[in-house]
Amino acid sequence: MMTHAAYDCDVLVIGGGIVGLSTAYAITRTAPGTRITVLEKEWGPARHQTGRNSGVIHSGIYYPPGSLKARYAVRGSAELVEFCREHGIAHAVTGKLIVATDSGELPRLHALVQRGRKHGLPVRELGPAQIAEYEPRVRGLAAIRVGTTGVCDFTAVTARFAAEVTASGGQVRYGAEVVAVDRRPWGVAVRTADGQVVRARVLVNCAGLYSDRVVRLAGDDPGARIVPFRGEYYELARPELVRGLVYPVPDPAFPFLGVHLTRGVDGTVHIGPNAVPALAREGYGRTAVRPGELAGTLAWPGSWHLARRHWRYGAGELHRSLSKSAFTRAVQRLLPEVTEADLRPSPAGVRAQAVLRDGTLVDDFLIRDAPHTVHVLNAPSPAATASLPIGREVARRALLRARATGWTPPAVESGHCV
Repeated sequence: MMTHAAYDCDVLVIGGGIVGLSTAYAITRTAPGTRITVLEKEWGPARHQTGRNSGVIHSGIYYPPGSLKARYAVRGSAELVEFCREHGIAHAVTGKLIVATDSGELPRLHALVQRGRKHGLPVRELGPAQIAEYEPRVRGLAAIRVGTTGVCDFTAVTARFAAEVTASGGQVRYGAEVVAVDRRPWGVAVRTADGQVVRARVLVNCAGLYSDRVVRLAGDDPGARIVPFRGEYYELARPELVRGLVYPVPDPAFPFLGVHLTRGVDGTVHIGPNAVPALAREGYGRTAVRPGELAGTLAWPGSWHLARRHWRYGAGELHRSLSKSAFTRAVQRLLPEVTEADLRPSPAGVRAQAVLRDGTLVDDFLIRDAPHTVHVLNAPSPAATASLPIGREVARRALLRARATGWTPPAVESGHCV
């Protein structure tokens, strides 16, 4: 067994997005004095999913009761607002409208009402006149208003997590891409692209778009592959058309919420995203192609099963991606006054979506334990909203794994399970 001094850290986290840094932050709160290192391949935090989304604090209304997404989003949204208040981070609790624009959507809207009430959310049903009270330019047959939804600056939240980790004695190392993982009886050794080796009792994999690769580097079978979906946004040239957050009724067969309208903390209004397969894991532009990554996606049987099962949905998303007029028509269902000229291209994001071998889209958060490792395999939206409870759960598992090496936490706050 290695001595304490032979380890470079107790817990090593791969990934400087909001989930990785919330995990490190949770460890500093749960077990002060734990030696933590975070490795992030970019030169700053929140460069991918965390910093390239619509900035919405989700209520949890969409997710099945009992699921991790539901439990963590409902709890996490309140905690995130409090965290933003405490640290002076830009945020607003605006509430949002989910709007049915044709009669076929009404049963699904009613189901959302029932689900929201099961979650204990403040849900109000609205008719057309009441929709206009909240959003005068939006049109629909019926809507619901969810009062706990809001917006915030997730990049600033992530940067605050990093600052809290370093203030507690942890290390956050940027420009440190992990290229090899060597799991031993005593723990894990990780090598970075610049040749540095970091030895830890426990490895926590929060690598997002590359989480399945890290699983395989560690010698584990992820049982799923990350299939990247690019989400394309437009900025509304006339932001006065939208007061807050407006969503369509989602299709329950997919984890995507449809093209929605989001007024951010800076007053700009973004419209999107649609969801199209990306040709690279960081494929933020249509022309971004990484042949090796594309080949890996195409070689995964789940990609073909997914395409065969949902080709009609995918064709519609692709059509809206290639045709601005088609995208505009989708927006006009909610906001009739909008024109093509009102839509300005805005930076895209990429969703790291885990897909099973049979083509099933993994709908819930997926966290798996293995010897000396904890893998976060699926943490797309609403992971940013749920980052505080996700971080605590991953931290709990990591500390249990660390204890299995004979390590004793320097200190443990009462009330926390480790």
